[in-house]
Amino acid sequence: MRDKSNGYEAIAEAFTLARTPSIGPRIVRKWAKRLQSGASILDIGCGYGVPISEALLQEGFAVYGVDASETLVAKFRERFPEATVECGSVEESLFFNRTFDAVLAWGLMFVLPADTQRSLVGKVARALNRNGQFLFTSPREACSWMDDMTGLPSISLGHDLYAQELAAHGLVLVGNDEDEGQNYYYFATKL
Repeated sequence: MRDKSNGYEAIAEAFTLARTPSIGPRIVRKWAKRLQSGASILDIGCGYGVPISEALLQEGFAVYGVDASETLVAKFRERFPEATVECGSVEESLFFNRTFDAVLAWGLMFVLPADTQRSLVGKVARALNRNGQFLFTSPREACSWMDDMTGLPSISLGHDLYAQELAAHGLVLVGNDEDEGQNYYYFATKL
């Protein structure tokens, strides 16, 4: 049986200590300027909420998180009691049976098997309101590697295939960016 947390439950404490809080928030805040004040944002693979959910909560957004690591979700709940969070895999989550103004998947997409990444794009599209925004990170190049922390394989479908997959689900790739940690960002809008 596949580990629904993709190895993160086993390394939850080490991950919490290793996550650099300065990497990610600058670009996420810039992306979030496209949204109205108080917009609803689903953070899939939210981990313990630092620094991505934290930045969005500081900006006044209504944040909903989903993560499959019980330890990371417990830390999220303790740190951000005002946010809504669910412990579950992105594959099985019902995303709170609602739609959102925006969805983000920071550091998640590439840890999923390729077929799961493709199906998740469709699931995200269905969870977005019209003109909803989607942000995710994954390398620009199509490649695979072994994750340093979990020891599990990571896979990037690559820029062209991600753009095709987004388009197949009514999402338009509207931009890309890269942060100081060399994380590559994809920004998409639902038509």
